[in-house]
Amino acid sequence: MSSRIFSSREFTRDVAAAKAAALTGPVLITDRGQPAFVMLNIDEYRRLQGQAPSLFSLMQQLPELPADIAEIPRMELEFRDVEL
Repeated sequence: MSSRIFSSREFTRDVAAAKAAALTGPVLITDRGQPAFVMLNIDEYRRLQGQAPSLFSLMQQLPELPADIAEIPRMELEFRDVEL
């Protein structure tokens, strides 16, 4: 993960470039040459906060199955005794 440094002036002039850079890694924003802020994309921020999406929330994002899908027939298995 690479980070990019923007001065406050560069950041103000080209916020879109800072946002694009934040997609690939943290963006360090300096104020008078000193680090002042860090900009992260939301997924990285949540990962750092330990806020990984729950399985339930991921399942809610799945598309619904169409109503016309036929049910899969149950498979009948036949078991035999093992001969040794």
